[in-house]
Amino acid sequence: MHSWYPVRRTVAIALTLVALVGALRLVVPATGGVDRQLPFLRAALDDGAADEAQGLFPEGYFFLHVLYGLTWVELGRRDPAGHRARAVREARWALQRLDSEAGRAPFSPGLTPQYGVFYRGWTNWLRGGLLTLDRDPAEVRRFADDSAALAAAFDAAPTPYLMAYPGQAWPVDSTVAIASLRLHDAVLPPRYAATVERWLAGVRDRLDPRTGLLPHRADPVTGSPVEVARGTSQSVIHRFLPDIDPAFAREQFLAFRERFVVRPLALGPAVREYPEGVDGTADVDSGPLLLGVSLSATVVTIGAARVNHDTALAGALANYGELAGVPVDTPWTKRYAFGLAPIGDAFLAWSKTARPWVAAQPAPPSPGVPWWWRAPLLAVLLVLGAGPWLPALARRRRHA
Repeated sequence: MHSWYPVRRTVAIALTLVALVGALRLVVPATGGVDRQLPFLRAALDDGAADEAQGLFPEGYFFLHVLYGLTWVELGRRDPAGHRARAVREARWALQRLDSEAGRAPFSPGLTPQYGVFYRGWTNWLRGGLLTLDRDPAEVRRFADDSAALAAAFDAAPTPYLMAYPGQAWPVDSTVAIASLRLHDAVLPPRYAATVERWLAGVRDRLDPRTGLLPHRADPVTGSPVEVARGTSQSVIHRFLPDIDPAFAREQFLAFRERFVVRPLALGPAVREYPEGVDGTADVDSGPLLLGVSLSATVVTIGAARVNHDTALAGALANYGELAGVPVDTPWTKRYAFGLAPIGDAFLAWSKTARPWVAAQPAPPSPGVPWWWRAPLLAVLLVLGAGPWLPALARRRRHA
């Protein structure tokens, strides 16, 4: 019997250490580490991670590169003295990879605008962000031309939601594209205010009737909702909407928060893929759903909350991610889930650095999570850390 004591003691020490590390990750602000995530992501990209991500979903190659570039742009904007030169170099490299045969491969050249609104919107946003750091004349001309093509497509369409693929329209993609037109008018002489206002009017007329939010999918001809609002697209929409119309963005964000942010089993917070009261199936966008929660929507909502100045929600989601995401830290790199899914690291790095690029930072809303949200999780960790020692303590009391 006594031969088991060293094993039990080792297990008890290990569980206590796990609980202590988990508690620290819950309470220490989880705002840093992005400058160490980016070297890991670049190494992963150089090793073919984008091609592997492309095998998982249609925009895997694109998203890994565009989010890598966008995160570098944000670091360059925050710290020009320390990061600007490298940010310009890395963001330009990412943009060149997108502006290639491999970057355009999933998208149709026959759409209007060419290659569809998803491709044109995201690349235009990245190019505009790069111009806030470096005014390369060729990139200025390209940004002006692509913005003009996007605006012409929106002005000519009977719907606010342009097609990303033949016969398919997702409102989130048009939201990114319209935000890039707002960015154009902040970087270059303004031209597109009327286009943006028409788009907003069309959106308000075509909201999802169940939630009052932008729908997940829309009819490509009329723009009418064909699928209820969903967490994966809403989390991205609310990252960009404040730069388009801050007042409308605040209304939409609060409605999203009320219907999608939950605390399953009193642990959390997390973000549902479908609004409360609606059950749906998982797909390639949402990933596996546990108790209705989408991991991808939860990660991207960190950025949406930051842009909408809901620091309480953003901080809670980030801390929860530090606990559940199994981060691996070294002095040079940081990765989550042991680095097995770099696309998740890219979304998280982009989300943790989120700030508005066009509009002023809005006033903070009422807190999106209760102040005591950590208490149930800390209680679980306390039981995990203290539980293995309780039998020995009980025996000592009996023999005392």
